[in-house]
Amino acid sequence: MSQIAVLKPNTEREQGSKVQLGNVQATKHVADIIRTCLGPRSMYKMLMDPQGGIVVTNDGNAILREIMVKHPAAKSMIEISRTQDEECGDGTTSVIILAGEIMSAAQEFLEDQMHPTKIINAYRLALEDIDEFMNNDFGKTIDPNNDEDMAKLVNSALGTKFISRWMDLATKMAIKAVRTVHIKENGRTEIDIKRFAKVEKIPGGHIEDSEVLNGVMLNKDITHPKMKRRIENPRILLLDCSLEYQKGESQTDMELSNEADFTRILQLEENYIKEICDNIIALKPTLVFTEKGISDLAQHFLAKAGITAIRRVRKTDNLRIARCCGATIKSRTDEISEDDIGTEAGLFEIKKNTACTIILRGASKDVLMEVERNLQDAMQVARNVLLECKIVPGGGACELAVGSFLNQNAKKYHGEEQFPYRALARALEVIPRTLVQNCGGNTIRTLTELRALHAKGNNNHGVNGETGKICDMEKLDIWEPLTVKLQVYKTAIETATLLLRIDDIVQGTKRADGSEGIGAVSQN
Repeated sequence: MSQIAVLKPNTEREQGSKVQLGNVQATKHVADIIRTCLGPRSMYKMLMDPQGGIVVTNDGNAILREIMVKHPAAKSMIEISRTQDEECGDGTTSVIILAGEIMSAAQEFLEDQMHPTKIINAYRLALEDIDEFMNNDFGKTIDPNNDEDMAKLVNSALGTKFISRWMDLATKMAIKAVRTVHIKENGRTEIDIKRFAKVEKIPGGHIEDSEVLNGVMLNKDITHPKMKRRIENPRILLLDCSLEYQKGESQTDMELSNEADFTRILQLEENYIKEICDNIIALKPTLVFTEKGISDLAQHFLAKAGITAIRRVRKTDNLRIARCCGATIKSRTDEISEDDIGTEAGLFEIKKNTACTIILRGASKDVLMEVERNLQDAMQVARNVLLECKIVPGGGACELAVGSFLNQNAKKYHGEEQFPYRALARALEVIPRTLVQNCGGNTIRTLTELRALHAKGNNNHGVNGETGKICDMEKLDIWEPLTVKLQVYKTAIETATLLLRIDDIVQGTKRADGSEGIGAVSQN
């Protein structure tokens, strides 16, 4: 019987265990890229983009974001780093290293012809047990209003970063910024750092000059020289419409039969500007912000009425100002009312501190970019604790405690699934092992001693990231939010189960226009 060609001759296709083993190798390669970026003794990576820009960082997500990869499994790994950064803001390096190790742990079972479904079932059972153990039997609860406890937690996150030399300053800034944007009302807690904690980078000066301002800082000036630069207790109006004559969206042709027509057109423009300015002046605001332009004529009318106007404000800044002063952003001047005017702001003192601006100073643009990344991580850690008050020991102690629990718990499972279950417990040890390796310590001796300590129930013992020695994390005050750790385990294990389920890779699909690509089915 002759063969039937279903796919195009030049289509690349891989099937069976070869695909799964290829996925394992791809994930291991991605994990190896950033393995040295874990812990206080981590190394930095210098990345150059196609435009010639340079990124110097040890942040896992920032590194992988700049790397171009071809293998689909490697792309999935980069995606989980981005997910971890969006969900928790921390643990981006750990999740990649752990996912790579969990995939590596499955390799021996795949080579022994164990079905991937059995490995996946064992991993899922382990994830359920980890979730239950960490929520019920592990970690401790702290008071998020206690500055000392919050500082210890944020210090643990910053200890691995470039900004660790200025740890006290960065910790105070992160906690102050998060508490400023923290809103709790009607049983709902909201901490939106991206929208309401603005970071303004100003090259020059010293990092020690950085500070958190209560309120919103704009790099703008008044539009008319006669407008006031200083206003006590302003009445603020926010607009997202332009205060200038509306121009045609496309080319507009006008035919004028006599010279009076031109004068009439100018008059109509002036009347329109005067009308929208009169709408504003009627409510007697003292300060107007708009996201669009303000014409010279509108500036004249507003300045004559004693109103200060700022134009071309960014949407994000407008939202922050609205949050600070209680104003409502309006799209048309004929719809504004007294309720839309913001009156809750002072000159330098905001009465309702629900937005802030972080001023960062530094020697160069690259330094400022890295400091901003570090500070964002610190703010995310503080945010996680305010939302979920439970913490677990860091320095690899949590991974070893969970691994010890899984080894004990594996006895209640029977059959082949017990072996991948135990392999996952061993895979968790990659975090403390990597910390020791990055310090130049003796990996085998340190991990053997740590296993013995955790077998006796000393669950707070881990690796001192500075020295590579075994320490009690409670005495060192190295803690991490429970939400970050759980998210790392969930993301890593779920990604591994997804990649292990893949048994066929076809490179090439239909193009966007519907025509055949290299992987489309032939109609011949």
